[in-house]
Amino acid sequence: MSINKEVMLALKDLGVPVRFQRYSGDADTYITFFTYLERPEGHADDQERFTGYYVQVDIWSKQDYSTVVNTVWERMVQADFRRLNFYDLYEEELKIYHKAMRFLKEG
Repeated sequence: MSINKEVMLALKDLGVPVRFQRYSGDADTYITFFTYLERPEGHADDQERFTGYYVQVDIWSKQDYSTVVNTVWERMVQADFRRLNFYDLYEEELKIYHKAMRFLKEG
């Protein structure tokens, strides 16, 4: 299974749109995601044993998104992603709150 399918499966049925890289709809709250790094991990005998997939999930909202953030965090951990770091942002040009959530999955 591809890493994008794994993210989509983990975040299905959240009640908000979830899209790879960009969203073009009109929902007040939505999620985008992308892989910002894919690299070899766990070397043994000069061979890659598994790959590290570093994924960023972005929650965009014009209102309080704390419930969505907590649900995304729980779902990603349940899907065997490890939390790396989270950032609270505000996109002034768009007038929208933005939560950037970074995770790692080894596979």
